Amino acid sequence: MNTGVKITAFAAALAATFGTAYGVGKGVGPVGEPAKAGHGEHAAAEPGSGSGSDAAANAPAAGGLQVSEGGYTLALETRTPAQGKSVLKFSVKDAGGKKVTAYTTEHGKELHFIVASRDLTVYRHLHPVRAADGTWTTPVDLPDAGGYKAFADFKPAGKNAKGVTLGADLSVPGAYAPRPLPAAARTATVEDGYEVRLGGTLTPGRAGELKLTVSKDGKPVRDLEPYLGAYGHLVALRDGDLAYLHVHPNEGGPGPDVSFTATAPSAGSYRLFFDFQHGGKVRTAAFTVQAGPGQAPATGASDGASDGASHDAGGRAHG
Repeated sequence: MNTGVKITAFAAALAATFGTAYGVGKGVGPVGEPAKAGHGEHAAAEPGSGSGSDAAANAPAAGGLQVSEGGYTLALETRTPAQGKSVLKFSVKDAGGKKVTAYTTEHGKELHFIVASRDLTVYRHLHPVRAADGTWTTPVDLPDAGGYKAFADFKPAGKNAKGVTLGADLSVPGAYAPRPLPAAARTATVEDGYEVRLGGTLTPGRAGELKLTVSKDGKPVRDLEPYLGAYGHLVALRDGDLAYLHVHPNEGGPGPDVSFTATAPSAGSYRLFFDFQHGGKVRTAAFTVQAGPGQAPATGASDGASDGASHDAGGRAHG
């Protein structure tokens, strides 16, 4: 079993911390060893440290809640994409209104782009292409009408540049029928016979282990493939405001367990989207978890199923 280690949120400028870094990046250390400060890193509470309201008060802030931050703005050129397949265009502008064209490559990409529906039943982890003038373009499939939120997660080029996560709203025209948040479940059924089991609990202001265990046709998957420099990626979105948390595993692998030490910024319901690659294809398992009062015990047992959300196109997360 892989050792659980701390993870940090991608967005340092917003202190969008969900833990401390697990894999590709700085500030990595064994469980119980404080992370060293670096790009995108804000040390989370040690597992078991703090208690009650003190721990919650010291919890890291969530990110992606602002369209402008740190002198950068997410400018969506496509604000009302058509229902179904369409193309999104956007740019990141600096304080002078110019499109940013120089980025620092992190986790294999200059910029990570996430789109999720407001009811958290549709999730897209996209890989846009940047033109020379700084305009980003990506195809997307948004199957339902209604409200969505887009997140741009990046680090501008420059010696003293810090990571930034920006969020902006999208609207898909059409008849809108919001779905309830999928029920909490410890097992997600993904296409092609894959199943992912979630173990651990999410606690406000206090670090704790989350372990994702991947199996296929009832057998453990022990040969997960690196994707964007890691054996797994985790995005968490808070129900209500879609606060964004992006975390990455660090060492260990290649499966079946991918372990994270995570800290929630507040009590509430969260939707977790776990990306993993096997057989040359990226798949996503989705879970609903409760942080704080009412959270489910960390048994890791199956109490339902959740279909995988889409990484690039197609599919919807249910639970």
